[in-house]
Amino acid sequence: MTPDRTAAAVPMPPPVAAAAERVKPDMRLLGLLALGHFVVDTNQGSLPALLPFLRTALDLSYAATGAIVLMANVTSSLTQPLFGYLADQTTRRWLLPLSVFLSSLGFALTGLAPSYGVVLLLVLVSGFGIAAYHPEGYRTATRVAGDRKATGLSIFSTGGNIGISIGPPFITALVTGLGLWGSLGLLLPGVLVAALLTGVLPRLSVPSASRTESAVAPAGRTMVAAMTLLILVVTVRSWTQLGLTTFVPFYYLDVLGGDPRMIGTLLFVFLGAGALGTLVAGPIADRVGMRRYVVSVFLLATPIAIGFLLVRGVLSFILLGALGFVLVSTFTVSVVLGQAYMPRNPGMASGLIVGFAIGAGGIGAVALGWVADHLGLMSALWISALMPLAGFVVALFLPEPRRA
Repeated sequence: MTPDRTAAAVPMPPPVAAAAERVKPDMRLLGLLALGHFVVDTNQGSLPALLPFLRTALDLSYAATGAIVLMANVTSSLTQPLFGYLADQTTRRWLLPLSVFLSSLGFALTGLAPSYGVVLLLVLVSGFGIAAYHPEGYRTATRVAGDRKATGLSIFSTGGNIGISIGPPFITALVTGLGLWGSLGLLLPGVLVAALLTGVLPRLSVPSASRTESAVAPAGRTMVAAMTLLILVVTVRSWTQLGLTTFVPFYYLDVLGGDPRMIGTLLFVFLGAGALGTLVAGPIADRVGMRRYVVSVFLLATPIAIGFLLVRGVLSFILLGALGFVLVSTFTVSVVLGQAYMPRNPGMASGLIVGFAIGAGGIGAVALGWVADHLGLMSALWISALMPLAGFVVALFLPEPRRA
């Protein structure tokens, strides 16, 4: 037949490429997931700013304060690979509103805790909520992000990073204005967004084009060695970021003699610039490559961190913002790179990067707390400032992801 001959004469585009061209981001779902991410990470970001108040109220040492950070990271991060594994097996969207509520409930009650043990218990509850949200959220966001994964995930991640940056000034305003029981203010946005997710999320579906693409595109093999190196890189970055967010408030109060009411603003500068860096990093990494971006950022981080510790006044705020911009911007890029190294298990990959690697970095908060107690606060901060050099060296050995 003539139509058959004509069809045979015209070269057809590869089915995978055609499917990829049809995939468009589901902005409604991305926006909803980013809103949940915002609330979850607002709770998580509130903890560093709350620590000086808890330390005073409960008469804690630096090491005990660092142990609170460790508990938060162990429960919110080290358990994420398990939730990632479950997310790869079957979709559990009901975890999203539940996890938002749990993360808010735990941190909201922390300011009312009568003892150190109760603080650790509440941090554990909140941590499980945080752990449950991220793998399912990242996996869903990846599937609706189209072919520009870094750009799509940067939108989702920016919601979380804005939350982390908003958390410190928000909790500082509540606690300085109302006392420690003002932490209950964290519960209201959690309840509202959990209700919104419960009512709206079941009516949203993953675009069929995305499902078609995932069904047609062949999944590559897991790059175990590359993933191991990436986890090590993210762990180093986590040590640096947690060291700064945990001990910079004490540096501002104890060394610089700053106003306690400025703690939230100080952390907002660092984390808010990081949120902006996350949004900017996606399109840049899509253009220059994930690996090249990670290597370049780690090379820039240490000189900026050293400059922050050497200057005073407004310039210190500027350099702290610059450090947050370059350091935190690797967050989304690391997730996309991890999913490229583990294309068959995107949920597990995001759990390992967002969860395990960052949680393992939480051990650094305890180690740095010990250093601060025995060798001085500045020693802990100088270690944090120099640590990105180790990340840069390891990142040099990261391979480029295989292409399907």
